[in-house]
Amino acid sequence: MTRPDTKEFPCCMAPGPEATGVPQTVAWLGLPSCIPAVERDVDAAYANKVELQAKVDSMEQDIKFSKCLFEAEMAQIQSHISDMSVILSMDNNRNLDLDSIIDEVRAQYEEIALKSKAEAEALYQTKFQELQLAAGRHGDDLKNTKNEITELNRFIQRLRSEIDNAKKQASSLETAIADAEQRGDNALKDARAKLDELEGALHQAKEELARMMREYQELMSLKLALDMEIATYRKLLESEECRMSGEYPSPVSISIISSTSGSGGYGFRPSTVSGGYVANSTSCISGVCSVRGGESRSRSSANDYKDTLGKGSNLSSPSKKGSR
Repeated sequence: MTRPDTKEFPCCMAPGPEATGVPQTVAWLGLPSCIPAVERDVDAAYANKVELQAKVDSMEQDIKFSKCLFEAEMAQIQSHISDMSVILSMDNNRNLDLDSIIDEVRAQYEEIALKSKAEAEALYQTKFQELQLAAGRHGDDLKNTKNEITELNRFIQRLRSEIDNAKKQASSLETAIADAEQRGDNALKDARAKLDELEGALHQAKEELARMMREYQELMSLKLALDMEIATYRKLLESEECRMSGEYPSPVSISIISSTSGSGGYGFRPSTVSGGYVANSTSCISGVCSVRGGESRSRSSANDYKDTLGKGSNLSSPSKKGSR
């Protein structure tokens, strides 16, 4: 007799991951709770067996009634054909061994129940061991995961501290940059102000240089005039000395002319008049007036010329210093 379909014992079947949508290890977690359902199924099978036993008993009674009826009919038929001599050998044994059938069915059902129970217990033990192993592995994985989480938390804390330090450094650098920019702006403003001052000073220096150049030109003009005056007085002095010593040079006419400019320049020119020297001037210079004729020139006039020459030399010295 074949094993009944496992659909009759749905609790004995572990739900697969395709049906429940969860992992097989999680699906077998409900196996202990399925044992009472298996017991209920066994009780239902036993009740079904009792019902079948009752049906077998009723069928045996029906068979016995049919057998008695058949024997009565056979007796009646034999009474009708008693004058016939027929030898008929046939097996009309219609007795059914219901006890053996029932015992066989009972034995098969008991065997099936025992096998199902043994298989369920074996499956339960197997799954329980697998779940224990899986729980151990999951426990190890959980410990490893906790360790990793702890390390990650430490790493996160370290990163946060580094980020805070970087932010502080960035803030300090921004402050330093702002201070440097401020100092640079102030330094640039000071440099521009100093540049403006230097440009103003340079402009003033240029104006002062131009003024000094003008003064230098005036002093040079004055020096030239004084040099000419000195040469004139020297010439007069030499002529006077020659006259006094008895030597008569070529007739020369020397004119002292006041300059029309503010520099006070003087000049001399040779004369074509013979017989002495002629000195002309619009004013008396150093106490010397215009004289005509060498014979009227006295020694005192020569001394006056010497004094005037000395004064002219003293006047020319500042002009030389100014030219330097």
